[in-house]
Amino acid sequence: MHAKIKVGAVSYLNTKPLVYRLDEIAPYADISYDLPSRLADQLARGELDVALIPSVEYFQEPSYDIVSNACIGCRGPVLSVKLLTRVPFDRIQTLALDEGSRTSVALVRILLQQRFGVTPRLESLPIGAGVNETEADAVLLIGDRAIHAPEGSFIEEWDLGDQWCKWAELPFVFAMWVARPGVNTARLRGALEEARDEGLGNLSTIAAQEAAVAGLSPAACLSYLRDNLHFYFGPRERSGLELFRRHVVALRVASADASCR
Repeated sequence: MHAKIKVGAVSYLNTKPLVYRLDEIAPYADISYDLPSRLADQLARGELDVALIPSVEYFQEPSYDIVSNACIGCRGPVLSVKLLTRVPFDRIQTLALDEGSRTSVALVRILLQQRFGVTPRLESLPIGAGVNETEADAVLLIGDRAIHAPEGSFIEEWDLGDQWCKWAELPFVFAMWVARPGVNTARLRGALEEARDEGLGNLSTIAAQEAAVAGLSPAACLSYLRDNLHFYFGPRERSGLELFRRHVVALRVASADASCR
């Protein structure tokens, strides 16, 4: 009997369409759920064979292989990745970062540097901490809590998906399925795409199940999944990912050896 392939997925709302019925479609997979950055660490340690990891983590290891055309991306406003600021963008000196995703951290640094020549001092906003628990000039929020209207005295708000797509004129890819070297993913590739297709065909069901957990109405949850997210890794997504990689390398966040194969 062959050992099960170990697959790591993200527990956020935006991942639900990618893993819809995946345990039934791929019974040979042992699926676990965690935060994106933790999944990346587990993949690097060999504790997982395949994981849905942030794009910036993929750049860290040239031997990683993208194993599916299913991804989490956007072609406009993403709603769940936001920068809130208490001062004009060109005067941001301190930036508090949500600990959930390193990709969004790199994205906001690139946009602030390219758009305003700003390189703020970075501070941590622990998971679970409210935006009013930091005095930083600006706050990066990701995930389900970024969808809700912010508390506190913020004068402007950026949807980072929208800002990237307008600036780069390309989609943005937040996460994709990646395998470590030596893993046979032949069966899993098709299963991941089948699960995505099943999920997109059942968005109303997913929204009804997940709305209360995310603190949204079923209609708002459905709109987010259907209208703000893009789940196909196509040629334009690959181009957007490569542009992001080049800027990440320039920021010295990742190795120059990585490329978007």
